[in-house]
Amino acid sequence: MVRKIALFWQALLFSGLAALSMNAYSASKTILVFGDSLSAEYGLAQGSGWVPLLAQRLKQQKPEWTIVNASISGETTGGGRVRLSTLLAKHRPAIVILELGANDALRGLSLKSAEQNLKTMILQSQKAGAKVVLLGMKMPPNYGAGYASRFEKMFTSLARETTSALVPFFLAKLGTDETFFQPDRLHPTAAAQPLLLDTVWPHLQPLIKK
Repeated sequence: MVRKIALFWQALLFSGLAALSMNAYSASKTILVFGDSLSAEYGLAQGSGWVPLLAQRLKQQKPEWTIVNASISGETTGGGRVRLSTLLAKHRPAIVILELGANDALRGLSLKSAEQNLKTMILQSQKAGAKVVLLGMKMPPNYGAGYASRFEKMFTSLARETTSALVPFFLAKLGTDETFFQPDRLHPTAAAQPLLLDTVWPHLQPLIKK
């Protein structure tokens, strides 16, 4: 009888600890930004990129939320796939903003592999309890209409298949205005960063409200 009572209290204790652990996880207010140079402030003064601007907006409007920027200039989907699991375990984000794929295309890497890598990262994030915002990109027309079309559709297809939030084109608000691009004509200037944030915000805000 004594042993049964001890086992009962032991089971009750474990269930209570599990509930506390789940509540702590569900209460996570961390956004993990996981991208390449477009999110890593390439060519910009520290603190002027769209991710720090997002952190400032959250501090004003949703101060309980925090930002972790794990973006690396030059990152590919393959490199991101290797790194992501460790970051998910460390930061336990509620939301993952995934901004990868452009370097795969610029380097002529397999789009099939890029799509599979992105899908794996989305599913990893969702399995860890995070909502995903996928930032879509487009390739310049000189890469060929067929290639550019497949690249663009890759993001739409992934978002639909994984029920992720999608920003159709991360650089949409910049257009072809040269003042918004650095001399390499690939990386946005500091003046463009607020526009990048305003492109992401409408897709991110509903997830924050939830």
